[in-house]
This record gives sequence, structure tokens and C-alpha cells, in this order.
Amino acid sequence: MNQSYIGPLRKARGWTQERLAQESGVATRTIQRLEAGKDAGVETLSMIANALGVPVGDLFAKVEDEEFQATVDGLDARRSAQQERRDATTRSFSFLYQGMGILVTFATIALVFTDALPWLGWLIIPAYWAGGRYLLSFLWQLAIDPRLDLKYPLSRPSPDPAGMRRKGF
Repeated sequence: MNQSYIGPLRKARGWTQERLAQESGVATRTIQRLEAGKDAGVETLSMIANALGVPVGDLFAKVEDEEFQATVDGLDARRSAQQERRDATTRSFSFLYQGMGILVTFATIALVFTDALPWLGWLIIPAYWAGGRYLLSFLWQLAIDPRLDLKYPLSRPSPDPAGMRRKGF
């Protein structure tokens, strides 16, 4: 393997090997092997670079093999493209949630003012914005985000479109 900067990059963040393993989704033993100069697959290197927030090429002091350098460069491009697509998907869900909310709000106002809905109709608006937010966040964490992980394995999760925190409420 080419000389690695994984250890210094990890230490610069104040992370232990266990923390880097947790953040990257790679086993602690793999981190230990990489820091000892052993080889790893490009997908593993991409996961580690993603966790450290650097391009894969920055994990190495120098890359001696031109073919490996081309693979690393291509991996960074793939990771960037996947992240852009994942972020676009997240933004689309956010626009859908907000657009539906605006539609529900205006429809409720119109129906209440035309007496088609009783005054209790006013409860629909906060119910949508509060309940919809929790429902979308629940669905995001349970179903949508895991599917995006499978579809875009080199990307990092985007914040859920309902604006909830990623690891709980």
C-alpha cells in the first residue's frame, strides 16, 4: 500500500480508531490494519475518506501506482456525484412536504371562511405541520434513508427533509 495519512487525519480530529470505525462504518480492525500500512479496497477507503471529510486521494502521502491513482480519482468523482443525487432527492422530499403544507394551509383557510368546515377546521393546519413533520421524519429514518444508503453507498446521509435531527427527536 502507498503511505497513508489516515492515522494523522484521525488524530487531528481527536478521534480514536474506534470512533473512526463508527463514523465510517468500517470495522476497528480494518482501521488498525490500514494505519499499519496494509491494503484495503477502494470502497473501504472511500468510506473512511467520507467520514474524515476528505477526498480519497488525501488519505495518501503519495500514490506510486498510476492505475491505483486513476481508481482513487474516479472514486472521488463517483462519491461526489452520488452525494449530489442524494442531496437532490432529500431536497425533493423537503419541497414536497412544504408544498403539501402550503396547499393544506390555504385549502383549510378557504374551507373555514366559506363555512364548509366548522371552526375546528383550524386544527388541521397545526396537525399537518406538527404531525406531518414527525411522520415524515419517522418514514425518513425507517424506510427512505436506508434505501438511499443502498442506492448511493458512497454518499453521506443528508439531514431529513422534515428538519428533525438524524438520530432521534
